[in-house]
Amino acid sequence: MTTISKETRGAAYARPLLTSPPTRFLALLALCSAYIQGPLMKIYDFEGAIAEMNHFGLTPAPLFAVGVIVFELAMSALILLGIFRKVAALCLAVFTVAATFLAFRFWELPSGMERMMATNGFFEHLGLAGGFVLVAWHDLHERTVSGKVRAL
Repeated sequence: MTTISKETRGAAYARPLLTSPPTRFLALLALCSAYIQGPLMKIYDFEGAIAEMNHFGLTPAPLFAVGVIVFELAMSALILLGIFRKVAALCLAVFTVAATFLAFRFWELPSGMERMMATNGFFEHLGLAGGFVLVAWHDLHERTVSGKVRAL
């Protein structure tokens, strides 16, 4: 008599839901959400976007603001559409790490709440970059195993 563990039974029930194309798309949408919302807010408040670029010392600020908007929206679209997904995911990972070192310089702040919040933001963004690396890894692994690239 073979006994199936609760974990195996649970996985058998969860697998169809968790591996379905809609679940995958929603997970990718959640991962890209900051790279969709951020540029839309920059478009809505372009003067604020320019102020943000100036704050981080990026000049010419209008050119950087437009570049960030186009880059984030384009990479998100490629990921969601499954077009060059691994490349787009790696681009957003590198962008996120670079922006994290620019925006969350917690090591320069005195002890206190502001430093703690910057430290949390720094490591949260590193985790986000790791998520994009996992997307690229998954797509590369999937291609290796199946010999083809799936759209979603």
